[in-house]
Amino acid sequence: MNQPIWLTEQDVVELIDLRDAIGALESALRQEAAGAAVNMTKTLLQYGKSNLHAIGGKLGNLVGTKTWVHTEGGTCPLLLLWDAADGSLVAVIEAFALGNMRTGGISGVATDWMAAAGARSFAIVGTGKQSLSQVGAVLAVRPIEELRVFSPRPESRAAFAAKARDEFGVKVIDCASVEAACDGAQIVTLVTRATTPFLSASHLDKGAHLNAVGAIAPDREEFAQDVFARTTLVAVDNLPGVQNLSREFITRYGKGDWSAVTLLSTLIGSGRKRTANDDVTLFKAMGMGISDLALGTELVRRARDRGVGRTLAQPKKAKPRLASRRKST
Repeated sequence: MNQPIWLTEQDVVELIDLRDAIGALESALRQEAAGAAVNMTKTLLQYGKSNLHAIGGKLGNLVGTKTWVHTEGGTCPLLLLWDAADGSLVAVIEAFALGNMRTGGISGVATDWMAAAGARSFAIVGTGKQSLSQVGAVLAVRPIEELRVFSPRPESRAAFAAKARDEFGVKVIDCASVEAACDGAQIVTLVTRATTPFLSASHLDKGAHLNAVGAIAPDREEFAQDVFARTTLVAVDNLPGVQNLSREFITRYGKGDWSAVTLLSTLIGSGRKRTANDDVTLFKAMGMGISDLALGTELVRRARDRGVGRTLAQPKKAKPRLASRRKST
């Protein structure tokens, strides 16, 4: 039995990059389509302006869960992996960079399958911590020549535009409105913490692909209901997560017919890509355990091969004290 390992944030970024993550995610989604990977439904506890999240699943010979608390003061996500056969601890992985690449990477996979093959103009709304990886993921799968950026504060837009130019060497346009950012964009990604919809169907060009990845709790909402009327293909990462936590989708489908909503893994398994008849295609990501396990599994494999990570002792049982110790007289 291998000793468990602890992988730090630095270990993670040295072992894999975003392109590696996209490949690992698509492979895991193919396994899900074949019935070889299973998600644990995402759970969420909201308290005040903070959220406790937990997701998990099984992939290959590993099971795992990632948990984190999102607070105004920050977050510290961890991914724990166990052996699926004997329950022994395999790894503890610091998961901020992992989560960033997972969230960006799943948009990259969806964009690769759902966006126009020759898309060259891309708009992103939102300039927070997840936004740069969202840009990187789309640039990894499409020949983007122009990035259009909007967020409400001009200083945030300018700072993000500078980061994107420096990181990717792409032409970046600082846009003063959602409408201006989406004008002519063949791919649009929403990655905000908005609580009221700001994107309408009229903002989207014919044949645009939309990644909606920011609203992952019931108190958030990014796009208006009229977007659904134009969609010819709707895919999600995890259906129960969307049914339980996405206000946009709950408002649209409620307790009715969800047959128009397809799993991204099902698209991949069936080989369904954008056709000439498609108008708006929509991908909604809530985060799911298989995605984290996809990266965790690849990280553990590479770490073992390269001798990376701090080894830990396998936890051992200790008999609990069921009675108080008697005081000596």
